[in-house]
Amino acid sequence: MKLSHYFYSAVAAMVTLTAFAEPSMAQGASGGVPKESAYVFNTLLFLIGGFLVMWMAAGFAMLEAGMVRTKNVAMQCTKNIALYSIAGLMFWVVGYNLMYEGVNGGFLGSFTPKSIPDPAKDAGDYAAASDWFFQMVFCATTASIVSGTLAERIKLWPFLIFVAILTGIIYPIQGAWKWGAGWLASGADTSWIKSVAGAEFQDFAGSTIVHSVGGWAALVGAIILGARAGKYGPDGQINAIPGSSMPLATLGTFILWLGWFGFNGGSQLALGSLADASSVSRIFMNTNLAAASGVIVAMILTQIFYGKIDLTFALNGALAGLVSITAEPLTPSPLWAIIIGGVGGAIVVFAVPMLDKMRIDDVVGAIPVHLFAGIWGTLAVPLTNSDASFLAQIIGIGAIGIFVIVTSLIVWGVLAVTIGLRPTPEEEAAGLDQAEIGLEAYPEFGQGSQRV
Repeated sequence: MKLSHYFYSAVAAMVTLTAFAEPSMAQGASGGVPKESAYVFNTLLFLIGGFLVMWMAAGFAMLEAGMVRTKNVAMQCTKNIALYSIAGLMFWVVGYNLMYEGVNGGFLGSFTPKSIPDPAKDAGDYAAASDWFFQMVFCATTASIVSGTLAERIKLWPFLIFVAILTGIIYPIQGAWKWGAGWLASGADTSWIKSVAGAEFQDFAGSTIVHSVGGWAALVGAIILGARAGKYGPDGQINAIPGSSMPLATLGTFILWLGWFGFNGGSQLALGSLADASSVSRIFMNTNLAAASGVIVAMILTQIFYGKIDLTFALNGALAGLVSITAEPLTPSPLWAIIIGGVGGAIVVFAVPMLDKMRIDDVVGAIPVHLFAGIWGTLAVPLTNSDASFLAQIIGIGAIGIFVIVTSLIVWGVLAVTIGLRPTPEEEAAGLDQAEIGLEAYPEFGQGSQRV
């Protein structure tokens, strides 16, 4: 018998034993599922979804490594492993409780480290540590968005200081407004948003709470930092700066696409019933359809406008489709998922040249993908979800946008006037691999290499 047969037999046996658990075990509210079984499957969803979203950190690293020049590749890899680690620490030190502990319809929670109970005392519908892990990787994703936009012309330590503040303070505070039962949610302790807009703000998996937050922070940073040397010339001239490796960028996009199933599917937050399993499956389908639609629309539009298909637009079309469907991946029909994702792909094709005309240098196209498509996806929620209203969505988008713009402007501004954000022109020309970390990604092709 093949190994896979043993595996499937073991799984079937576990499910059977669970189904015939002792009658004294408390039953879940949905479908008569035993409470302990629901606890196990809910926890499993958090863990599987969490490590898929963690894998997106590799996707961002590879996408950015492929989209920058060879002299900056090692720098981007360093930034990505560092930002993930900083987010992991900051979300435990202050972020999680600031986002979830005692918000009660307000604006923020507690400035204390997250306390994980002893396994013997772990209660509720899932393991507390699994929830912390799942929420933490979302926080890290926000920081990854900023990294790509500001590539090739920001020093390492100012960027990492900003990441610490973004992941420990800025992201958790605005996240508390909705996901922490704050003022954008219509919980028992607050009904303001519902009384004003007729519905609470809806953002299923974070088109605004995660993606537009990273996009706003990146946009403010890009404006303060300025463009890369040589990107824009006189009289509105725009100079293309090709990346080092389209295979790496493509690999990064596929990794992100895979990780997004954990991002959206895990946001169902439960897998302990037939209804939850059906919902997660539908979310997977809609997520995939939106991404595929984003690719095809971007390819068609670049063929029409430029006479050739642009791979970078196709890659970002996939990501924009994913971001667009993230605000509501459950309620759309398959056709609506295709439409929502397709609009996201179109946004990228129109927004990238618009930013160039405004002389805003976004190396990887993260602002169109995460900010503009994130806004679109959040606004599209009422098209398929009757519990949402356009006014509530606009209030949520506007409030979060203003908060992130103001706080990011303060942090970037303080860093700029204190330790400085940008390397010298000579260091930028030589590449940040040499200037910032003293290690080249491709030393055999470096300017100072010698063939022996």
